Amino acid sequence: MPQSSMEKINKFRDDRNWRQFHNEKDLAISISLEASELLELFQWRQSKEVVEKKPEQLKEELADVLIYSYMMADNLNLDIDEIIESKLEKNNKKYPVDKSFGKNLKYNQLK
Repeated sequence: MPQSSMEKINKFRDDRNWRQFHNEKDLAISISLEASELLELFQWRQSKEVVEKKPEQLKEELADVLIYSYMMADNLNLDIDEIIESKLEKNNKKYPVDKSFGKNLKYNQLK
């Protein structure tokens, strides 16, 4: 049976004895730092330019954000699919299709 992404991440971490450094605070900081590195790719550029000229860097930075996010979820014993499903349900209530379709307004601005 193939390993899940979470199992692969944990094996990578455990093979290096890095679990000791991966508390929730430091993982949250790492998520933010990696997200900033992802954002930095777009600084002073058009989206299209970055997508076309830096696809590998985009993949790497996005993977870093996801890896640290997976690790934090694992630390907190949270099921990723479950928390995403729950959030989508909440967002569906906040942003009903009939009020939000084609609009970029915040939920409290929808009429």
